[in-house]
Amino acid sequence: MIKIENTLTPSKEMMQAVIRGMRNPYNSWDKSDNGGPKDHELMLKLAHAGNSNPSHSKFRRMMVVYTDVTAPFYWWKEYDTYCVGTVKNSCSTMHSITSKEFTFDDFSHDHIITERSYQHLLDTIDILNENRNAFLREESDPAVKKIYWYQIIQLLPESYMQKRTLMLSYEVLHKIYVERNDHKLEEWHTFCGWIQSLPDSDLIV
Repeated sequence: MIKIENTLTPSKEMMQAVIRGMRNPYNSWDKSDNGGPKDHELMLKLAHAGNSNPSHSKFRRMMVVYTDVTAPFYWWKEYDTYCVGTVKNSCSTMHSITSKEFTFDDFSHDHIITERSYQHLLDTIDILNENRNAFLREESDPAVKKIYWYQIIQLLPESYMQKRTLMLSYEVLHKIYVERNDHKLEEWHTFCGWIQSLPDSDLIV
């Protein structure tokens, strides 16, 4: 399970700066058509050349996308491979894990189909909430409170859904798409589908 929302793509004004930077090496600013077919043709040419020499597609590093992604821990572990050239701010398990009761939808469960697996997740949620309630009730002894907090942190399944706000460049998105488009995790298929939906995605895929 994965949810992608609140996507912000490069504005027209930002793209003007990208185009100027792209044309700087050959001082070819006079050939620009303000983001029209000529500029796009050059971008596409450089993007393809970047497959063999990444320095040719440097302009993609200036094309920045912001988005909110809610995904399970097991997906975030793989995503963290691409942290170079990206920025992320996440919901904190350190500070806010006890802020709400745990529910079934806090966990990725779309492939949990056997009765025993389903019941195991429900039991885990019950235990997490028992420890959360004990954590919230304890007011006098910080050491005891920390014990209950640790029960939550160390029992939290890999399927727990965490929200992060990401800043990504088109260059990073290209690398993600090439390496993850055929991955066995369905979350990557959804993410790569989102990449395909971005403006000028032909510069990525």
